[in-house]
Amino acid sequence: MESVILIIQPISKKELKEIARKRFGDLVKAVVDIEKGVMSIGADLHADEEAFLLKEGSDQKNLWGINLYPDLEIPEMIEFDSVINIRPSQGNRSRLVENEEIRQKILEIVKNLII
Repeated sequence: MESVILIIQPISKKELKEIARKRFGDLVKAVVDIEKGVMSIGADLHADEEAFLLKEGSDQKNLWGINLYPDLEIPEMIEFDSVINIRPSQGNRSRLVENEEIRQKILEIVKNLII
């Protein structure tokens, strides 16, 4: 996978900004595993980060795509938007993470992994 980074230990906002600068300028795509409390970042597509985590043993039902804007503070930093989030079988019919409980889990994981 092209430059996918597994985040299991906290990284700084400075590091995140550098990754953003190299890719999209102001954002980093990420996929969060809400069960394992980890995320993958650094790819051009959420699907690539999702595939990386699946190879690492994650269950697809626990993977949610987000965008991170490192110039903003948490929670504004997080945009709950990705094509991989369209999952009618899990009750999520749009690109947004619709379930508030899942959004809160994602928020807590991001708070723990970005310092």
